[in-house]
Amino acid sequence: MWNDVKMLGDTKAWLSMQFSMKDLGEASYILGIKIIRDRCKRMLEMTQTSYVEKVLKRFKMENSKRGFLPVRHGVQLSKKQSPKTDEELRKIFDIPYASAVGSIQYVVQYTRPDVAFTLSVMSRYQACAGEAHWTAVKTILKYLRRTKDMFLIYGGGELILEYYNDASFQSDEDDAKSQSGFVFKLNGAPR
Repeated sequence: MWNDVKMLGDTKAWLSMQFSMKDLGEASYILGIKIIRDRCKRMLEMTQTSYVEKVLKRFKMENSKRGFLPVRHGVQLSKKQSPKTDEELRKIFDIPYASAVGSIQYVVQYTRPDVAFTLSVMSRYQACAGEAHWTAVKTILKYLRRTKDMFLIYGGGELILEYYNDASFQSDEDDAKSQSGFVFKLNGAPR
């Protein structure tokens, strides 16, 4: 089915009858994702280097130090670090916290699962972000700056789907909730 050229042609013909479209051939760049194919090795690579660069520029982090990890060791975030005074609220008001979290989420969704857990923690504080939370988001951006050229590689062998999960017990500082997580790997990716 995956290599059925006739089916591909029929599908393109049907789509062109339904929609105004133009066949530009094999995709090499779509929605901020660069796609590199090596048909001889039966490999597909996906990267979002240029999108990450745009995000870094948007949040004025293009010249920041490069981070080695997406989160600093020992950092404990909670709602207690949220703004409490009017002055603290004014200070944090102009910080584009939710926008930065959303921009990073787009990278996580397609090519950067290595940042997923850290971003999920940052997402908890979108309604009450404080200076400490913003510093943690900037740490993710610094890490993305250092690793912006990372990519996912999918091999062309037999499809092998792997599933892993894990959980923590009462890891949320604010309400002692546990957190679980999972990852699916297709042909070994992400590695």
